[in-house]
Amino acid sequence: MEGYHKEGAASIPTGQPSGSIFSNRIVLAIMSSNLLLQLGIWIRNFAILLYVTDITNNNPVYVSLISVVEFAPIFIFSFIGGTFADRWKPKLTMVWCDMLSAVSIGLVLLALVFGSWQAIFLATLVSAILSQFSMPSAMKLLKQHVPGEQLQSVMAMFQSLMAIFMVIGPVIGTLVYQKYGIYVSIGVMGAMFLLSGLVLMFLPRDVEKEESEVENNFKKELADGFRYVMSKKVLKSMGSVFAFCGLAVGLISPLAIFVTMEKLEMPKEFLQWLLMANGAGMLLGGGIVMAFSKKISPQKLLALGIFASMLFTIGVGWSTSVVLTIVLQVLNGMFFPCIHIGINTIILKYTDEAFIGRVNGVLNPLFMGTMVIGMSVSGLVKVPLTLSGVYSLSGVLFLIGAFLVVPLFKVKEEGPALSMSEKPPLV
Repeated sequence: MEGYHKEGAASIPTGQPSGSIFSNRIVLAIMSSNLLLQLGIWIRNFAILLYVTDITNNNPVYVSLISVVEFAPIFIFSFIGGTFADRWKPKLTMVWCDMLSAVSIGLVLLALVFGSWQAIFLATLVSAILSQFSMPSAMKLLKQHVPGEQLQSVMAMFQSLMAIFMVIGPVIGTLVYQKYGIYVSIGVMGAMFLLSGLVLMFLPRDVEKEESEVENNFKKELADGFRYVMSKKVLKSMGSVFAFCGLAVGLISPLAIFVTMEKLEMPKEFLQWLLMANGAGMLLGGGIVMAFSKKISPQKLLALGIFASMLFTIGVGWSTSVVLTIVLQVLNGMFFPCIHIGINTIILKYTDEAFIGRVNGVLNPLFMGTMVIGMSVSGLVKVPLTLSGVYSLSGVLFLIGAFLVVPLFKVKEEGPALSMSEKPPLV
């Protein structure tokens, strides 16, 4: 572990053109792929949700199973996928994942045609599993080909795209299902994955690297990934931040419908307007952060976003005004990109390229695991604490997360990290 005691930024790509990120073919290809995938995923999410509720007469077990098959792969495959992403060629990994997803969706469509409607869950399960291999590979490519000073702006672009689909995704998914039905919806999803794979083929060839005995020892790479995170002050602190924020998000996620009905005394369908307000705020916030990203460190950006989430979460939990709640949702959405962009930029800046997949594989399950724990107990604590009390508790957890980021303000932002060949092996 002594080999990784040095704090500071991971190696930043050098010799790269520092022009507009829009002229970077790697960024454009990954962005185009992500756009197609977002379209397919939102159509999938709403088509499957509406189809399952229709065919099972709103059976809560089957409806909840949709979330299970979407989030379970993150626990099971996130670290494994991240480790393999560090071993495999990133372009090849991403292309194969999209192509295999498209093939699996085709098989699901065949199963649906022949009457096995339960196979529809495989459409989510397989693509969720494969995303745990392709997502860290995309991060690795960005690490290789994007200059360090542009990483935060690139993360802001991805955040903005996600925000756009949070606004338009539910509408598109619902329209496609209602107009064309489940077969066309699943078919469109498969086509989007196929097109994404074709777009990624235009990426430059993967950099060849020499094989070694160390690289072929998968168990050692798994252990090295955990040790690497524990040896880095920044990454170890990020793990604590992920845990507290995940628990905070999980506590309130299932309760949004009760804010609509109990606090605002509106029908449950009104929830879509709160979600759209949040998405609109995210879109606006992503643009603002992208414009000012070079003027603030990712640590401060992250702390600002978490602190704002604390304020607005507590506000939503106590508000009984429709207008005020919508305004708070917009503001909460505006500051969410600070969290998303700050996290991804910190991970890219302070992680060596060879460990990016494994670092993501360690940190992401921390967030998802605590989030699911929060979701599991939110209904239980709602009665004794009241709805406002649960939102206040979530706000306190966000506040703790913000305080955990503050010590990282003084961490050296730039500086040459030792190359992998210069570092002694982990022991």
